[in-house]
Amino acid sequence: MDIHVGDIITMKKSHPCGSKEWKVMRVGMDFRVVCLGCGREMENKRSAIEKSIKIVTRAGRVVSKEELSVTRTEKWAEMGKE
Repeated sequence: MDIHVGDIITMKKSHPCGSKEWKVMRVGMDFRVVCLGCGREMENKRSAIEKSIKIVTRAGRVVSKEELSVTRTEKWAEMGKE
């Protein structure tokens, strides 16, 4: 999945505070996210977070699953064409 720093992710299950929305602070092998309900920071494996994502919002718009599933190779190929 193509997740960026600053994206708002909506998870399938809610945090104990009741919020399902998290802001992405760091991406890599692990994600660092901050709960938008209570401000709690959490770091978890990329695979665990990607598995539980329901919706991704980027710059105020919902990002489709097709946009998120772009591979790095496809991205590099697109960048070379421009």
